[in-house]
This record gives sequence, C-alpha cells and structure tokens, in this order.
Amino acid sequence: MPLPSPDSPLDTPLDGRVVVITGAGGGLGRVLALACAAQGATVVLHGRAMRKLDALYDEIVAGGFAEPSILPLDFAVAKAEDFANVASALQAQSNRVDAIIHTAVMLGTLGPIEHQAFDQWLATLRVDLLAPFGLTRALLPLLRTAPDASVVFTLDTRGQAPKAYWGAYAVAKAGLSALLAILSDEWEGTPNLRVNGVVPGPMRSPLRAQTHPGDDVTKLPRPEVFVPLYLYLLNGQPKSESGGVIDGSTWLRQSADGRRDRR
Repeated sequence: MPLPSPDSPLDTPLDGRVVVITGAGGGLGRVLALACAAQGATVVLHGRAMRKLDALYDEIVAGGFAEPSILPLDFAVAKAEDFANVASALQAQSNRVDAIIHTAVMLGTLGPIEHQAFDQWLATLRVDLLAPFGLTRALLPLLRTAPDASVVFTLDTRGQAPKAYWGAYAVAKAGLSALLAILSDEWEGTPNLRVNGVVPGPMRSPLRAQTHPGDDVTKLPRPEVFVPLYLYLLNGQPKSESGGVIDGSTWLRQSADGRRDRR
C-alpha cells in the first residue's frame, strides 16, 4: 500500500486500543501521544519527568479523549523486574496492549571513544537499546493477544550509517535496527504482529538542539509532519510490509515532489 502523505487527513481509528508511548514528554513522543488520543486510543505515557507527563495528561483529558495512564520510569536504571511490573500493571488495568511506539532517547556524550566514560555508555545503551528490548519483551504476551499489534522503533541515520564521535548513541541505534530485523523474522508467521522502524531525520526536537546547536531549527520539519506515518504503522499497514524501515527525509521529499507533479 502507498504510504500516506504528511498532509493526509488524520482519520486512523484507534478506538479501544491501548498504545504505549515511551518518551512521551519529548517532542515527537508528545505529538504522537496527542494524535493517538485524538484518534480514540487509550495512551500510556512513559517518561522520567512527572511535570511533563502530568501536563500532557491534563491536555489529553481537557480534549475530551480517553483518560491516559502515566508510567514514570527512568530507563537509565530500569531492570528486568521493572518492565515485568509494567506488564503486570497493564494486564490488570486493561488486559490489553495493541501497540508500542518507542521514542525515548538519550544522546550520551559525543566525542572520541577514548574520551567517553563507561558509565555514560551503560546509561545510553540502557535507554536507547536495552529498554526497548526489555519493554517489548515484557509486553509481548499482551501484544500476541491483540487482533492487530504494532511495534514501532524510532531509529536514526547515525545508527544506519555510524560515523566518528557518535559513540554509544550510534551503537545503540544500530542495535535497535538489528532488534527490529530479528523481531520481524521471528514474527513472520504471526499474522497479528508487525514491527517497523522510522528514521525521521532532522526535525525540530530537543535532541536536534543538542546535536546541532548551530542549526536554524525554523528550517526543519516539525514533529507533527510524521504523525500520519506513525498512525499508518499502527493501523492500516498490511502484514506483508512488516519489518520495513522508512526514511523520513525521503518520505517528505517524495511527498513534496508528488504535490508539485499534481499542480
């Protein structure tokens, strides 16, 4: 099926579905949480900062959408039992999980390997790789019982093509791509389970401000433009497309070219 364009109408019914969004207090995660709630999903808002999660909770409730759940958990120190507790809580609360959108991220330290601390690597790998693995593994029994389940990993060009100085962040994102491929292969014979990755590329986000402080962020796309793409991966994508990695920059460029061709 053709991918939706950035200006596609947001008409992806998620009524009754439970969608877990990690990093919901950040730029992309926050936008996706609001969008999923607006489409009828009950969202589970993960993050570290309760202030941000509380504000997002209030915004969703004020919009008249389903009451979300808040999941405060520091991925940098989370252990296997923490993810097991999340699964137990969601099973007791709603007895279902239909999707996980992984957007939580830690940049860590940029610089030559010899200047990077072991403990910083450990924390970065925990947030960017081990947490997505641990949470997905813990929630898999609930995902297996969903009629149509989707897991979406947010990837990065530095994981697809690692370069000097990107250290643990690039290693973790490369590992996340490998995890996606493994899950896709393991789930090949399970019709109701899909897994995909999105490489958004440069956008107006707190992470971009850290990695490229000299950028003119006003020239970068807002996180909102990726909403139709993520919604498509949650509901509408055929099983045959599972395992794909979508390059957001290419998607935006092709959509813009298509609009020009139609003029």
